Order: sequence, then C-alpha cells, then structure tokens
Amino acid sequence: MVKVPCQDIVMNIIPAIQASLAAELVSLGISQVQAAKALSVAPSAVSQYLSGKRGYRIVFEEEILVIIRQLALEIQQRSLDEEGLEQRFCEICRIIRGSDGCPLPCVK
Repeated sequence: MVKVPCQDIVMNIIPAIQASLAAELVSLGISQVQAAKALSVAPSAVSQYLSGKRGYRIVFEEEILVIIRQLALEIQQRSLDEEGLEQRFCEICRIIRGSDGCPLPCVK
C-alpha cells in the first residue's frame, strides 16, 4: 500500500508539534490542564507528550522550535483566538512540509 504524505502528517508531525508546544506551555508555567485545553486534547495526552510516550518520533530543527516557542508565548498571553491558533498551527505544518510537499524536510 502506498504511504501518502498526509499519513505522515497525521501520525507523526501533528503529535510532534503538539508535544513540543505542550512542553513549551508547561515551561512557561501553564498547567497541564490549561495546556490541554489550549491544544484541544485531553490532559492525559499532555502528560504523555511530556513523558515522551506520545509525539516523540520527530525532533525539530531550531527554526521550527523558535516558531513553536513564539506560539506558546502567544497562547500564554492569550493573544490568539481559536481561529488564530488553528492558522498558526497550519503555518507550522506547511513550513515543516516544505514547498515541495515532502512531509519531513525540516526535522532531524
């Protein structure tokens, strides 16, 4: 069976972004419950992100980590509504995918 790029995005990239973002939020002093609410996931998912049980397959390059840190700050400052957060998340995913559509160009 052919593995399509969307499969890598759903199975690997999105959980990795959520894991990195959850870690940044918690490092900013946001509780796991609040981080879960911001990411629209269960608190148990945030716990799994932080323990490396979920979203650990990809380690992002510094370029992506900087963007994720900035997004965490914006969430902490509550300067994004749900639509804004969704747009920023999609921007990160597009950067990771790269202009040629390859699903994993910006990861180590």
